Amino acid sequence: MSETTRPMSTLRALALQFRTPRRGRGFWYSVAIDVIWPLMALVTRLRFRGADKLPKTGGVVLVSNHLSFADPVTLTAYTLAAGRIPRYLAKASLWRIPLVGRVLNGGHHIAVERNTAQARHAYLGAVKAIESGECVIFFPEAGFSDDEDFWPSRRVKSGVARVALETGAPVVPVVNWGTHRLLPTTAKFPRLFPRKTVDIIAGDPVDLSDLVGTERETIDAATKRIMQAVTDLLATLRAETPPTR
Repeated sequence: MSETTRPMSTLRALALQFRTPRRGRGFWYSVAIDVIWPLMALVTRLRFRGADKLPKTGGVVLVSNHLSFADPVTLTAYTLAAGRIPRYLAKASLWRIPLVGRVLNGGHHIAVERNTAQARHAYLGAVKAIESGECVIFFPEAGFSDDEDFWPSRRVKSGVARVALETGAPVVPVVNWGTHRLLPTTAKFPRLFPRKTVDIIAGDPVDLSDLVGTERETIDAATKRIMQAVTDLLATLRAETPPTR
């Protein structure tokens, strides 16, 4: 995926779909991508950068900020354009929605039973997927940013750090910017006009090599380091200074 400082044209965004990996997507996941991608290309201006930071093969942990219900759509496009098929952790209740459940099953995504004894199954599922060479995307905020200026929340889950330390896989920060304008969390429908620019950029892998173990202090240090990398990358993308916390 070649990079540019300008958003890609509609034709280029549409053409990019035909150069993305298809094997391993599953039938229904593939159908969803084939339907949604052209729509996204028509109603947004996409700018993808930093794709070379994603390993081409092997297990990898992608860690993203979370601004909108549109984030999985744009992140899926970005990750596919980088040559990887993304797997997500998602609320188990989504599997009970007939068509959505088929897409999630077909894409080998990982169900999360929040606040139950079964929540550990998601951790084990993520570890297994990554050890099998998959690319798994985490939203550690476990919800949308609660910051009025859309910086990553202080409230984050430690699951991504646990998985990263368990697997030893590269942890790559990747941030969205613009999806909150396309589909605000309070909106029922996308705001299509004027066309919104959506920026996605990946950064250097987060170095956790000095952190080993499952002690609370180690997990907390890894979580803080990962989220700091996400915040710093977003600050670079926005050309702004994040708040001091």
